[in-house]
Amino acid sequence: MLFPEADAPFRTKDSPPLPTDWAEFVSEIGPREGDVIITKRQWGAFYGTDLDLQLRRRGIRTIVLGGIATNMGVESTARDAFERGYELIFVEDAMSSMTTEWHTFSVTQIFPHIGRVRSTEDVLAALGQS
Repeated sequence: MLFPEADAPFRTKDSPPLPTDWAEFVSEIGPREGDVIITKRQWGAFYGTDLDLQLRRRGIRTIVLGGIATNMGVESTARDAFERGYELIFVEDAMSSMTTEWHTFSVTQIFPHIGRVRSTEDVLAALGQS
């Protein structure tokens, strides 16, 4: 599942214009044939999308999370997923935020209460891909 942000909800009226290709996928990550594309329109990937339906149809119960920004989009998606009963794995070194402090707060104070915090190396090893 891929989550391009079609509308940047965090932008202000003073934000500079975005490049025309800002929401395009780079070839290295897809999309690939059979991928389902979910277009986020808010900070969380569940609000206003059919993400929950698509996951449940496929019997997916665990979500691995990374992205931008740790304390906004990732945390909003994580809270929604937790409330829907999903198991969560947070890939700490595959997310970032505007400041180290904001990132660290979410990773150390919020995420451990709703899921497991791991490194990319740990996740790849668990998947047998390291």
